Amino acid sequence: MQLGMIGLGRMGGNIVRRLLAGGHTAVVFDQNPEAVAALVAEGATGAASLEEFVRTLDAPRTAWVMLPAGEITEGTVVKLGGLMAADDVIIDGGNSFYKDDIRRAAELRPKGVHYVDVGTSGGVWGLERGYCMMIGGDTDTVTRLDPIFETLAPGIGTIPRTPGREGRDARAEAGYIHAGPSGAGHFVKMVHNGIEYGLMQAYAEGFDILKHSNSTDLPEGQRFDLNIGDIAEVWRRGSVVSSWLLDLTAGALAGDENLTNFSGFVADSGEGRWTLNAAIEESVPANVLSAALYARFRSREDASYADKLLSAMRKGFGGHQEPK
Repeated sequence: MQLGMIGLGRMGGNIVRRLLAGGHTAVVFDQNPEAVAALVAEGATGAASLEEFVRTLDAPRTAWVMLPAGEITEGTVVKLGGLMAADDVIIDGGNSFYKDDIRRAAELRPKGVHYVDVGTSGGVWGLERGYCMMIGGDTDTVTRLDPIFETLAPGIGTIPRTPGREGRDARAEAGYIHAGPSGAGHFVKMVHNGIEYGLMQAYAEGFDILKHSNSTDLPEGQRFDLNIGDIAEVWRRGSVVSSWLLDLTAGALAGDENLTNFSGFVADSGEGRWTLNAAIEESVPANVLSAALYARFRSREDASYADKLLSAMRKGFGGHQEPK
């Protein structure tokens, strides 16, 4: 199946590579000609402009936008919508606000252009591991695109199957779901990222307590000189707190237990705020998630060991670099 990709950064480029490896074809466009040339060398077809990109795609066209959420994505979707025809599909795979998805789908509908929002998780490891996807859009369009999603998804792999799921949608076990109509995919991904904030904060605070267990504020007989890297490693193996985030934490600590290359500045990319706004609208208490977001705000003022660990985890799963 053919897919067009706009935006060839950490995620977009590797999504194309995974599709090419799975036997699909791709047309690619990016403001950086070097990024386009790199994928052309790997088998994709390049385009030098958005207009050429649309002309090169076979009808009905499918164009995946993988750009930073906000004005850049908005402008691209608007321009792309003006160039595309009935039965074409625009996919937004970034971290857009779900209410924007609902609006865009409604704006494109009179022209017959379908809009699909794909909450995409997998970070820089997605090329190898596959991408967990939460998809919003009309059923017929999502079904039509299933070969793309099936190739990008991790598949069942070695994860034990969940008892009692017999007869239910098998796509969830393969690592992707059709969550509902336009907006539902990014809504689920938004909450996913809010939870991610809380999980990361819990690990960071716990390891901060371990790190300071030999503090001179403690009585001498109650101090411990703990090997933080070994604790992260042992928790990975059989502990109830094991997870991929802990795997990344152990890797970061094995390289440098003091995390000297991290300043501790932890950005928030918007999803945490949106999750809390949704919680307020629904009158749902979200104590942990709100505390985790506020901790990120605080990290911009004075960095602790916990903040450095948060930065290390973000770099580990998403390749996020700290601001200079």
